[in-house]
Amino acid sequence: MTPVMILNGPNLNLLGQRQPQVYGADTLADVEKRCETMAANHKLALSFAQSNHEGELVTLIQDARTTAKAIIINPGAYSHTSIAILDALNMFDGPVIEVHVSNIHAREAFRHHSYVSHRADAVIAGCGIQGYEMALERISALLSP
Repeated sequence: MTPVMILNGPNLNLLGQRQPQVYGADTLADVEKRCETMAANHKLALSFAQSNHEGELVTLIQDARTTAKAIIINPGAYSHTSIAILDALNMFDGPVIEVHVSNIHAREAFRHHSYVSHRADAVIAGCGIQGYEMALERISALLSP
């Protein structure tokens, strides 16, 4: 089983409760369950984490350097503000896919720029929680020999 880390940033713990018209009714637990099912089909072992704290996300990314072959990250609002997360991702050698449940380019202008996108091998936005599954499909393809 190939280890893959899925990281979620601030406010994603309230997925399903926060602005369901934007983010949908599924919870983060629903996302994790769907990802676990798909990961098993692709022989991927997931570690799944969420934090509202930038420094904790940085530490998880740093730890992934020795524990994961790829990272899927939904940095939430830190996409638009965190050079620290970008710097940590730049130290990671495997593929990185950035996921956003909503289409950040159809929202407020300040959401149109993502620092994380500078490092990401792919960006999936506006596909709801299905974006995580799409990211796993891509990760599986990138990690296949």
